[in-house]
Amino acid sequence: MVMENGTIQLMPADVSLAGQVVDYYQRNRKFLEEFEPAREEAFFSLEYQAQLLEKEMANWREKTAYRFYIKRVEEPQKIIGMIGLNNVVWGAFCSAFLGYKLDEALVNRGYMSMAIAIVVQYAFQELRLHRIEANVMPRNGASLRALEKNHFINEGMSRDYLRINGRWEDHIHMVKLNSCI
Repeated sequence: MVMENGTIQLMPADVSLAGQVVDYYQRNRKFLEEFEPAREEAFFSLEYQAQLLEKEMANWREKTAYRFYIKRVEEPQKIIGMIGLNNVVWGAFCSAFLGYKLDEALVNRGYMSMAIAIVVQYAFQELRLHRIEANVMPRNGASLRALEKNHFINEGMSRDYLRINGRWEDHIHMVKLNSCI
């Protein structure tokens, strides 16, 4: 199931994307260090990424996570980012965490705002989730703006929330509720 809006397309995880994923991480390795956990060298290999993609496909089948790879319609062989609904909890909670990343060269061009809008629509209309949560470091203004454009609400600060590049970082807790269910 590919979702698109005329400018970008979101592709579900598939092992066939491993080479493109490796290319994405190699292009953005230095840029992502500021925003992600420290990575072992093996993370940047084709074998490692193929295994991660297999796990992402299994998570989709188990309905515990939904990962999409972002491509521009004009350049369909190049991944420019990733977005996913993670740690999906069903039942009374009916919620997920939103995570995403974008190619450094394409930040502040609206691509992530578009991707968030597409995934939120999928989460609320297809999956019928009630709540989507996203946590962002206060210094990541581009990420906060993308969430605000999609009407996420700031619910407060989570101190020492995630270990990013070897250091515990505070995060702003942003939430969007599905008013249709």
